[in-house]
Amino acid sequence: MPQSPSPEDVKNIFETYFTADMNIWKGFSEKIKVRKFEKNQIIKDYNAVERYLNIVIKGSAGLFVWDGKRDICINLLYEKSFISDYMSFLNQQPTVIKTEALEELTLWSISLSDLNELYQRSETGLRIGKAISEMLYVRKQQEQINLLTLSPQERYLKLIEGRPEIFQRTPLKIIASYLGLTAESLSRIRKRVMEK
Repeated sequence: MPQSPSPEDVKNIFETYFTADMNIWKGFSEKIKVRKFEKNQIIKDYNAVERYLNIVIKGSAGLFVWDGKRDICINLLYEKSFISDYMSFLNQQPTVIKTEALEELTLWSISLSDLNELYQRSETGLRIGKAISEMLYVRKQQEQINLLTLSPQERYLKLIEGRPEIFQRTPLKIIASYLGLTAESLSRIRKRVMEK
């Protein structure tokens, strides 16, 4: 893959979130940096600053916090998902979130200064940024609501229904952590569901 994607490549990925003129995607394509990571490689470490807003092109990654004994997975991201420690990205301050590649990973990344420049170029660029921010907020809010209102089994079933590929591509202990469970609890739930 070239160091910068073509405007057509950018349109194909981003039009899921926003429809815009090809000139807008040309501007974005000129600012996007292609970054590759090996499995288990740290993309952004604990107590570091997020330098990029990223979208997953190939592979998967997780966001983690440390509870004093182990990593707790707070997000799992796959192809065509935006991935960033967004709070750190917006205010350019370190946070307690780590981002790690769970498979070989290709990201398209854009820095805050480049993103702000694109926003200033046109009203459409600003609206794209707003659409991305809103989507990230809604997704995170829904995940928090699910964690607080659904039983562990309901969260598991919702994950299977919405993202079945997760179970082929992601270690069970990470999925369990993401669902707020131990690996043993997740195994019991899976067994119970399969027996029905």
